[in-house]
Amino acid sequence: MKIYDLSQDLNQDCSFWPFYPPFEVKYIKRKAEQGVNAQYIMTSNHMGTHLDAPRHFVTKGKTIDLIPIEWCYGPGVIVDVSDLCDDLALFTPADLEARAEIREGDILFIHTGWHKYSFLSPDGDEEKYIHRHPGPHYSICDWLLKKKIHIWGVDMISTDHPMNLPIGRFLGKGGLEHWQKVRRKCEEKFGKNRIDELFPDSAYQLTHNALFPHDCIHVENLGGDIGKKELHNRRLILGAFPWKFKGGEAAFCRAVAFVEEETARPARPSRPAAKPAKKSSAKRRK
Repeated sequence: MKIYDLSQDLNQDCSFWPFYPPFEVKYIKRKAEQGVNAQYIMTSNHMGTHLDAPRHFVTKGKTIDLIPIEWCYGPGVIVDVSDLCDDLALFTPADLEARAEIREGDILFIHTGWHKYSFLSPDGDEEKYIHRHPGPHYSICDWLLKKKIHIWGVDMISTDHPMNLPIGRFLGKGGLEHWQKVRRKCEEKFGKNRIDELFPDSAYQLTHNALFPHDCIHVENLGGDIGKKELHNRRLILGAFPWKFKGGEAAFCRAVAFVEEETARPARPSRPAAKPAKKSSAKRRK
């Protein structure tokens, strides 16, 4: 059995979510003075590699401690769509299924390649990582529910496309106007006349709003070994292990891939990518 770490490092310089307080850490005891080293941290839950629980968007939703441990470990796949993913790219469920066998109830991790721009990476670029990451077409919500997937994850700051987030709607409004720059780039990429079709108001934060009420939750900021080709587009065992945070709406987690080396087989070859779907029946569910 070979174990791969799919997590980003966590400290005061790690990838953060805009509008949320940063990670702070300091020593409160030192060996030379008190005979022990001890640290104190203050942070939001949405830093580095973390698992969002339904409570993040649903008032009476499950908290981290109520997520069944069986959901956190099991068969799944890391689907590589990095060849499709330049700035602000869209990928679809058809793109995922063209690359790998994805079964009902799987743990699904998606490799876009964007982890290489996370803050602590050698090529870290916080504006590119936050403002211009790719994302799924909103039709992924219906697809994930039909697949009965409880945990999925991405190597990006969010599971939603920037245009379906504050990033492309109002980040920096009245100041640096980041949202306008993001929108302008999307208009250049997809065509101004397609923006409302691809990113309707109903798709705002849809991978949170439409999925959390159905206990379909996700890991954000995957990293570590997730770019290794031997992990892509093949069946393996995946895990996402948060600390048992009673009442927590999210928690830092360690994401892991487990591979039986003697049963390793080549990755499934990719088929041509599909174009983004035009319509989806995904709606906010209660």
